[in-house]
Amino acid sequence: MFHKEDLQCLDPEYFAIIHVDDYDVTVMSKNTGHVWYIHNPEYPLPGSCVIFHKHKVSHPYHQHGRSNTLRQAIRSIRKHDRYQMNGRRGSGKKIQT
Repeated sequence: MFHKEDLQCLDPEYFAIIHVDDYDVTVMSKNTGHVWYIHNPEYPLPGSCVIFHKHKVSHPYHQHGRSNTLRQAIRSIRKHDRYQMNGRRGSGKKIQT
C-alpha cells in the first residue's frame, strides 16, 4: 500500500500524474512520453512494487521490473529516461541494409 509520504516522490514537473490510489500509480514521463504503471500488491512483502511500462499510450504494457519502494521505482524510471534520451547507445546491434 502506498502512503502519503511515498507519493511525495512523484514530481509533477517531471511526470504527468494520470492516476494514484492506495495500490496503483500511473504516470507519464514528460521527457520521453512513456507511460509507467506501478502496482503495489503487498505480496510477498509489504512495500514490494511491480513496474510496468509502455512506449506509447496505444501500446500494451510490458513488465519493466520490480522495486522495494515507490521511490526506488521512480529512480529506475528516471534512469530509463536518461538511457532513452541518450540514444540507447551500447546495444552493439548493427542494422543490415
